Order: sequence, then structure tokens, then C-alpha cells
Amino acid sequence: MEFEFSKEFLERFKLALTDRDDVYIQDSLEGVRSADICEILTEIAIEEGKYVFDMLSSDIAADVLVELEEDFRVEFMEYFSINELANFIEILDSDDGADLLNEMSSQRREEILEQIKNEEKAGHLLDLIRYDEDVAGGLMAKELVKARENWTVKRCIEEIKIQAENVEKIYSVYVVDQQDRLKGRVSLKRILLADDDKKVAEIFEENIISVGIFLEAQEVANIMQKYDLDAVPVVNVRGKLVGRITIDDVVDVITESAEEERQLMSGVTSDIEEDDGVWVISKARLPWLVIGMTGGLIAAQIADYYSGTLNVIARLSLFIPLIMATGGNVGIQSSAIVIQSLAGKNGFNDTLGNRLLKMFYVAMVNGSILSLMVFGAIMLLFKDQLLAITASIALLNVVLLASFMGTITPLLLDRFGINPAIASGPFITTANDLLGLTVYFSIAVFLYNL
Repeated sequence: MEFEFSKEFLERFKLALTDRDDVYIQDSLEGVRSADICEILTEIAIEEGKYVFDMLSSDIAADVLVELEEDFRVEFMEYFSINELANFIEILDSDDGADLLNEMSSQRREEILEQIKNEEKAGHLLDLIRYDEDVAGGLMAKELVKARENWTVKRCIEEIKIQAENVEKIYSVYVVDQQDRLKGRVSLKRILLADDDKKVAEIFEENIISVGIFLEAQEVANIMQKYDLDAVPVVNVRGKLVGRITIDDVVDVITESAEEERQLMSGVTSDIEEDDGVWVISKARLPWLVIGMTGGLIAAQIADYYSGTLNVIARLSLFIPLIMATGGNVGIQSSAIVIQSLAGKNGFNDTLGNRLLKMFYVAMVNGSILSLMVFGAIMLLFKDQLLAITASIALLNVVLLASFMGTITPLLLDRFGINPAIASGPFITTANDLLGLTVYFSIAVFLYNL
């Protein structure tokens, strides 16, 4: 039966914890996936969570520990002994074990490494924890299956059986020379179909994609997305095979990157969580709120400068929200498309001139349709031809300007090495509000001869 997490289940589970009803707890967790167990643990007190965790088998417990949200896991691991953590890290793949070690203090990390009995695993962990988490070395796992190009297929199969004991998933067999330099890869299917006495050198694929050990994590994710890779080998500066990165390793990178861009586009300047302190959250949000407020004050100055115009034609003020909102929306739409293309590093084969020309055509079509709609609505509701002409011409110009701003701003920021996602949200909205007001009143002054 499929597990379903519900309020009723949680209440019954908490009651079982209070009564120390181990039979019910164990039966409830039988066959439950690691991700669902993580959800249960985060909904109960940490001390109770540790009690539940101790009932799990070692393999499942290790998987749960890896899947826990990082902030919760750091606090949760404080309730474990050095020996307990060492046992779990020894079970896990080296990349997951290294991630856990990097979340601990230096002293605790050293104590855990001393307790790991498998010398090869300890060596892998020591190698991995020296890499920054934002590069390929920090993502890779040392466990992989490799074969030498001069081996026969028969020997290759024998070696795969030995090496595969430490590898959870085998995507392909990497082929290396005598110095462990990466030469290519060979699929399990080709190995199984080949004659036993055939050399690996005769059946492996040479032109494969690999990544350098210090390549940025986001670049690794982009490569794996672009070429639809389940795994990618990692090589050092000498071309030696040192590890592999699997698709599950880059999912977190892609998710974190998307979350960072979403926060930047929302006007949040750093990575924050809902349970962070009041000052931490306020400090992350405040800069863009200040920019928005400053823009509002400047907009008030613009409106005050044209207050004489508003006094003469009061109806002009009715369409200020329409002009400002449309400009902001168009700017955000344009910047979002550019940012999406920049994130994937695709679709930018056109010259800047061609992109701006395409932007102009799109803005002209959208602006013309919106302007005609506004013109018709004003004529229908207010029966004021000059007001309709003023608002529709202003709207068309605002759409063109906002589209230009939304396209060019992220491109310029990317050129100067600044995250282009910062161009969206409050920045574009505030800038286009000011442009929209200025354009609207300027056209009104000209058409009304004020």
C-alpha cells in the first residue's frame, strides 16, 4: 500500500512515540521511502526523531541522513556519536559522505575519519573534502567502474564484478590507459555482446564528454543538461580519471540555482529560509525595498513636476497605474526570457543587433494591440479622443522602452560578470515606472500644448 503522509497519521505517530509503541512505529515505517521518512522526522522533536532514526536499518538510515534538508541535518547530527556517524559515512558513496563531513567542525571531521576502517574509503573522503562544493571535485564520487584498454572482454567482465560491489549504479564502464588517463567509455551492452577474447580497445567509444576537476558546478549542470547525460567522468589537469558525477549529484545544483535566481528576481539578495531570524530575513529583503521606495519618491517628484498638467486635465491621473503596471510587466517578461537563455547558454547565436531588432518587432506588435485596446476603451467609457490618443501613444512608447530595458539590462550585467537575474523584479519595475511616468506626461504636455 502506498504511504500517505497526513495530519491523522502524524497525530497517531506522535502518540505512538509518547507511548513508546515500537511495534506501531516500525510497522508504520515498513516500506516507506527515505524522502517520506525525512518528512516525518522534520515534523517531530529532534530527540524523538533520533529515537525513530535508531529503529531504521543502517542502509535506509544512511539514505535518510543524506536526504534531510541541510539546516535540519546539521542540527540533527549533533545527537549522533562519532562512531555512529563514521558507520553511516562508510556506508554512503564517497560524495555523500564528503558532503556530511563538510557540514561538521574540523575536530569532529578528523575524529570521524579516524574511525573509518575502510582505508580506501577514508582516502576517497580525504581527497574529496579538500574541494570546494561549487566545483566538479566537490560533486564527484570516487566510486566508478573502469577498464584498461588492453584488457580482453573476459577480463573486463571479471573486473566489473569486483569493482561493482562499491558502486550503487553503473551507467557505463570508463576506459583508461596504463597511467589511468581517460580514453573513453564502453556500454555494458557492447561488453556483453562482444567476444571474450576481443580487446576493450576495439569496442570502446573514444569521443566522450568529460569535465575538469575545478569546473564550476553550474557549468557541470549545464553540460549534463545540454547533452542529456546520466553521468559524466571527471579528470584532473593530466587527463587522469579521478571520479564521476551522476545526474542526482547535479539536481541540487540546478535546484539551488533556480532558487537563487527566483529570490533575486523577487528582490531578495541572499539565500534565506523561512525559519531564519528576523534580522537575517530583513537584511536580505531591505536593499531592494529601499530601491523601490527611492523609485517611488522620484516618481512623486516627476508627478509633482507635472502637477500643473494634472490640474488642467485631471483625467490623465486615471491612467498612471495602467502605464506603470504595463511597463513593469513588459520589462519583467523581456528580462525573464533573456535570463532563461543566459542560464542555459543557448539561443545567443544572433548578434546583439539582431536580438534587439527582434525585440523591437515583438514589442511593436504587443504595444500596438494594447494601445488600440486602450484607445477603444477610453473612447467607449470617456468619449475623449485626445485623452485616448495621449494614453495609447504613451502606452506604445512605454512598451517599446520597457522591452528594450528588459532585454539589454541582463545582457549588460552578464557581460560584466553580474548575475543577470538581479535585473528582474524590483530593478526593472522601478526603472520602468520612472520611464513610464516621464514618457506619459511628456506626451501629454506635447499633445495638449501645455
